[in-house]
Amino acid sequence: MQKTVLIVEDEFLIAMDLQSMLERRGWRVIGPVGSVAAAFRLLERERPAVALLDVNLGNELVTPVAEQLTSLDIPFAVASAYDRPELVGGGVLADAPNVGKPAAEARLLLVLAKLLEN
Repeated sequence: MQKTVLIVEDEFLIAMDLQSMLERRGWRVIGPVGSVAAAFRLLERERPAVALLDVNLGNELVTPVAEQLTSLDIPFAVASAYDRPELVGGGVLADAPNVGKPAAEARLLLVLAKLLEN
């Protein structure tokens, strides 16, 4: 399976850092995008192997994207400073691994690799 990842992150510098980290390790990044609508537009055009989601996207939550990914059988992780992102973004985030924020490169790569195995 090709290592493609959709990044949904509204903070530009964090998004660029995540993209750089992953591309250096052979991942092809789709996005990054900073809104639910932009994520939906990308998902209409291409299906990533996995996704990495920020919980809060400005004035909206990433929950609709997580629900869409679940319906498409695309595994995802969250990048959140919340200990329990599901308390903010809803039950759809309950089983998603959290790489933390800021995300440590080793943990990020490990979590995404595990998602690819499933």
